Amino acid sequence: MAKMTIYQKPTCSTCREAIKLVKESGQQYTAVNYYERPFTKGKLKGLLKKAGLQAKDVLRTKEDLYKTLGLAKKHLSNDELIALMLKHPDLIQRPIVEKGPTVLLARPAEIVKQLLR
Repeated sequence: MAKMTIYQKPTCSTCREAIKLVKESGQQYTAVNYYERPFTKGKLKGLLKKAGLQAKDVLRTKEDLYKTLGLAKKHLSNDELIALMLKHPDLIQRPIVEKGPTVLLARPAEIVKQLLR
């Protein structure tokens, strides 16, 4: 069985809930705090591709930084958004959960249950 990796921020309640659900299932997982171990461009692009998502799909639009940077008024490419996310990880929705070939944005946390079967 493929091991699960949860890319998360420990202070995020949704991340904590997703981890709790995985723990309760008994499945093995690794939690990666992407603030301490930042994504590389290749890793973030790869996760998005496996999830079938574009950078705009995981952009935290309610984040103060989103507003400060005026991102709602800008039309940025996928690569430009990824570069901003790498520079400012608060712009990334979380948790992102990877298990084998499958990647999900676990918002709400219960979505992680799809990987627990």
